[in-house]
This record gives sequence, structure tokens and C-alpha cells, in this order.
Amino acid sequence: MPLQNRVLPSGEIVADPARGLMLGNRGCLHGQRRELGVSRWRSKLWICCVLEWKNVRRDPMPPGRWTALFFLDEATALAAGHRPCGYCRRSDYLDFATAFQRALALPARPRAVEMDVRLHAERVDRSRRQRTHLRAAAELPDGVLIRTAAGDPALLADGLLRRWSLAGYAGASGPPPAGLAEVLTPASVVAAIAAGYRPMVHPSALSRAGVPAGLRCQPARR
Repeated sequence: MPLQNRVLPSGEIVADPARGLMLGNRGCLHGQRRELGVSRWRSKLWICCVLEWKNVRRDPMPPGRWTALFFLDEATALAAGHRPCGYCRRSDYLDFATAFQRALALPARPRAVEMDVRLHAERVDRSRRQRTHLRAAAELPDGVLIRTAAGDPALLADGLLRRWSLAGYAGASGPPPAGLAEVLTPASVVAAIAAGYRPMVHPSALSRAGVPAGLRCQPARR
């Protein structure tokens, strides 16, 4: 049976056989039987990492250490409240922090802990449920995930919506709503994307014209 370690755009963690294209961490969330308990994080440091790093193979659930979480792509990880890892994704981390600084008009590039504190306040409420926000859909940049009228998560890419699933994105389902949209991606992350950070997306999100200008293509696993 698959382990419970696949993250949805809502931040929930489910069991699914597909690994996705990115790895993440929120601390150790599992017990001796490799099953998740009540906690869904152990710190405010929620990161998004590459799947492979220096050919090191790791147990996804080592006893008492960390719980490996998996995402379809970076856009999904950002929607769930994670940010680029400053170690295995140093260049992306610096780009994200610089965009974060520019978007929020900060006097200096923020440290990881400063971003984590702000993001944690935006991603979950006191009931530990995802905190969403309303924005005019026309103002949202590509790479943001919203909740559709049907209640499903969808990615904004090249001005169109693509329905999200654990296996990838469906074809374009039309333009975003004319009015307000319920945004899953935290407000500060939306601002950082609008300020120039380019999230990596699963190849299924691409159009026939290729990669939208505000996004990067995540290579599929072989």
C-alpha cells in the first residue's frame, strides 16, 4: 500500500501511488508503523526540494527523523504553503527570496525564518485548516492555484485554468472567473510570483504554444 505522503494543493496529505515531481518536508509526522498521526507539521519550516540530490537515496519515513512529502510540481507545493529549499535548490531559493522582498517592499532580502513566519500565518488558521483568500481573478499571475466553482483546484496558466489532479493537469477548461476567485496559494507567494518568481509546473500544464512566460517546465520522472 502507498504511504500517506502525497500533498494536495489544500495542504492535506493523502496516500497515492504516484510520487510526483518534487519532495518536501515539515518535520517528522509519522510513528513507528509508518503511519501519520494527528500532527501535519512539526515546525514552520515547510520546504520544497528536488527529488534527487547527489545520488543520495533516503528512507521516506525514517524512525523519528523526517517524513518525506511529495508534490505534483512546485506550483502545488507553493499552493500548499511550502517554499523553495535553501540547500538543494539554492538558486531558486534566492530568486524566491528576492521576489518576496520586492513584492513586499522589504528593506532587505528576508531570511528563511522571516519568510516561514509570514507564510505560516497565511497558510493555516487556528483550526489547522488551510487559509484561503479572495482576489480578482484578472489580477492573478500564472502559477497560482484557485478553487473553482465546482470545488476543484485548478492552475492558472497562460490565462486559462487547468484542472489539477494527483496525476497531472487536465486540458484547459476555459478562462478564470470574471469576478473574485478563492485563491489557494498564500498571498505572499502570489505577490512573489507577480514580482517575478517563476514556479515550475508539471508538463501536463503546458499548452501547444509551449511554456507560458511566467512559468518553468518541470521535467517528468523517467
